[in-house]
Amino acid sequence: MFPLKDAEMGAFTFFASALPHDVCGSNGLPLTPNSIKILGRFQILKTIIHPRLCQYVDISRGKHERLVVVAEHCERSLEDLLRERKPVRYPSYLAPEVIAQGIFKTTDHIPSKKPLPSGPKSDVWSLGIILFELCVGRKLFQSLDISERLKFLLTLDCVDDTLLVLAEEHGCLDIIKELPETVIDLLKKCLTFHPSKRPTPDELMKDKVFSEVSPLYTPFTKPASLFSSSLRCADLTLPEDISQFCKDINNDYLAERSIEEVYYLWCLAGGDLEKELVNKEIIRSKPPICTLPNFLFEDGESFGQGRDRSSLLDDTTVTLSLCQLRNRLKDVGGEAFYPLLEDDQSNLPHSNSNNELSAAATLPLIIREKDTEYQLNRIILFDRLLKAYPYKKNQIWKEARVDIPPLMRGLTWAALLGVEGAIHAKYDAIDKDTPIPTDRQIEVDIPRCHQYDELLSSPEGHAKFRRVLKAWVVSHPDLVYWQGLDSLCAPFLYLNFNNEALAYACMSAFIPKYLYNFFLKDNSHVIQEYLTVFSQMIAFHDPELSNHLNEIGFIPDLYAIPWFLTMFTHVFPLHKIFHLWDTLLLGNSSFPFCIGVAILQQLRDRLLANGFNECILLFSDLPEIDIERCVRESINLFCWTPKSATYRQHAQPPKPTSDSSGVRSSAPYFSAECPDPPKTDLSRESIPLNDLKSEVSPRISAEDLIDLCELTVTGHFKTPTKKTKSSKPKLLVVDIRNSEDFIRGHISGSINIPFSAAFTAEGELTQGPYTAMLQNFKGKVIVIVGHVAKHTAEFAAHLVKMKYPRICILDGGINKIKPTGLLTIPSPQI
Repeated sequence: MFPLKDAEMGAFTFFASALPHDVCGSNGLPLTPNSIKILGRFQILKTIIHPRLCQYVDISRGKHERLVVVAEHCERSLEDLLRERKPVRYPSYLAPEVIAQGIFKTTDHIPSKKPLPSGPKSDVWSLGIILFELCVGRKLFQSLDISERLKFLLTLDCVDDTLLVLAEEHGCLDIIKELPETVIDLLKKCLTFHPSKRPTPDELMKDKVFSEVSPLYTPFTKPASLFSSSLRCADLTLPEDISQFCKDINNDYLAERSIEEVYYLWCLAGGDLEKELVNKEIIRSKPPICTLPNFLFEDGESFGQGRDRSSLLDDTTVTLSLCQLRNRLKDVGGEAFYPLLEDDQSNLPHSNSNNELSAAATLPLIIREKDTEYQLNRIILFDRLLKAYPYKKNQIWKEARVDIPPLMRGLTWAALLGVEGAIHAKYDAIDKDTPIPTDRQIEVDIPRCHQYDELLSSPEGHAKFRRVLKAWVVSHPDLVYWQGLDSLCAPFLYLNFNNEALAYACMSAFIPKYLYNFFLKDNSHVIQEYLTVFSQMIAFHDPELSNHLNEIGFIPDLYAIPWFLTMFTHVFPLHKIFHLWDTLLLGNSSFPFCIGVAILQQLRDRLLANGFNECILLFSDLPEIDIERCVRESINLFCWTPKSATYRQHAQPPKPTSDSSGVRSSAPYFSAECPDPPKTDLSRESIPLNDLKSEVSPRISAEDLIDLCELTVTGHFKTPTKKTKSSKPKLLVVDIRNSEDFIRGHISGSINIPFSAAFTAEGELTQGPYTAMLQNFKGKVIVIVGHVAKHTAEFAAHLVKMKYPRICILDGGINKIKPTGLLTIPSPQI
């Protein structure tokens, strides 16, 4: 959008016609209110951008089908040029074909397919009437009432020269005759009665009168979008005189921001559309008792209700005062509007926001999102960073770890997902019209997907849903449509409602990263492996809860499939998904496991206190989840989870790296550079699904063990520079081989608890020299090492039964470590 500059924002209101409450559509569902239909169709108007057109900003829906439109507003208009006080009377400007159609109503409440006559040529007629009034200096049809005006316009079909008849009717024939021939010719073209003979706007622009004026105006070129193949800086022009440019700003930095941003900040600063309209008496309240009918029959029919005058159309535009917003931002310096972007190579989260906002940055997210000054700084910063995408991609990641301003969320998500290239050309090339077998299922699913949201429940929202989902299905022939894909599409479509191509591109980038092969025709092996790893994560982080759920038979297959298949969009409303995904997009494909465990831990007390049937009922209607707490705990769980513990055979293969030395990524646990590491000789090996299901605790790779123990590898195995010890979870290695094997070589710092004598017949841990040390490390990461996989799995399961958290098994056992030269031999005792 263009900067606000000298313009203002205005609001006007109207009512949509109400529908009967006792009538359903052809699908048996209640009819969609007309206000919601209008709200959906209105969105396309926000995309019309031109320096000589007022910009539509927003539309909101109120009670009783009331709609309020916010748009760029200029106090001086054509009315001022005519020096009259009355507002424009719209019927006078309607084209004859629009009047002839009348008000089209359906009797069966089914949307009509009848094409509407209104279009560009109708606007040409309206332009002709406006130009006529400007030329003669008076309004037309002032002596006639509305019905007579409409009748007169329809009778113009019988005359040869519409312009001549209008001039004679209003006594201004002499003025018309004195006009230049080019202007008269233009008026005649515009006021051609039959639309088939009337020129289109493009044809009208070729008229001589415009050829003389056009060179005086610089042609407008719509700026290239953020995600396109064209150069965004191709038409960049810098001011020749910087000092004059600074004077023009005149310290009104807010006026340089886009109208969309100013309106968003106006709302945060306490702006209330309805209150503004009430203050100007555009909205008038009426006591409810005064709206009661005089007569009411048993069948519900009522009589004697006077028509509420406040429900009639009032085209008055109320100017929205920016005084409160400017007062709120009076202490914000000019440097905040032009932040300096510097490259920062630090791996730690860092924000370029002003130091004065450091206190606000520590507040809960929901408070930060309502703080006007804080949001101004974040919006400006993200706007600058996104304009430099993909060059500033790393800084976008760093700032996103602090928070993402809601106004910039759609574009920021696209940047985090790595969307690039000519996305519009790719989307437009996909056939979204030819019928396919999944059309019927898509039609069934859409009316049930997040329909509490007004935008997504509108007919326009349904049509966009249909096109985006169908585009994904058609462009991925190796995958199929599964129920839940619609829920997965919803956040992207909501944030990019006027940019289907970007919604499609984001969805296409999201699914391979987090749901690789989930949408295969036969996805049972993928789902089963995913749920098994999730079960191991529950045991790893909360063994007591894991033991209880396993004892009552409440396995993840019964509740977690909708969670992961839709990445929680099927169980949470959109406003919670936004905060959850802000963090999810910063993690790798294993982060959803941590979200799932965090949800269970919020329900922990209720789950532990109930049996199978009660748990089923609990999850049939999931209780309220504190999403901010869920996010915090998910991050903590993610940081405690060894990277290889969530290894999946059917996960997306790691992207090829330019470094072929086998050096492992040194990225922190929760960072922008947090991909699944490439496979090396020390990585985890795939095992059969049945073997994986038989193990309660997860396996970790030798690579992870070396990294966590901060050991130095010799030979062809290499590790990167280590982080400080305080940034890693403490770890204990328990070697369960017999003492003789342990003495021959073991991992430095490990303890020896032979499996054969580790537990009593009752399953308790046998008291020994290292029992106390094991107890002291309860709550830290404990890695079980041996040379028999069955024994290490059983040993780990025993510890889980004893409620030891963070138990894991070394994949490949001690044999995986031997080639590294890391095994140490204790000095002989003298």
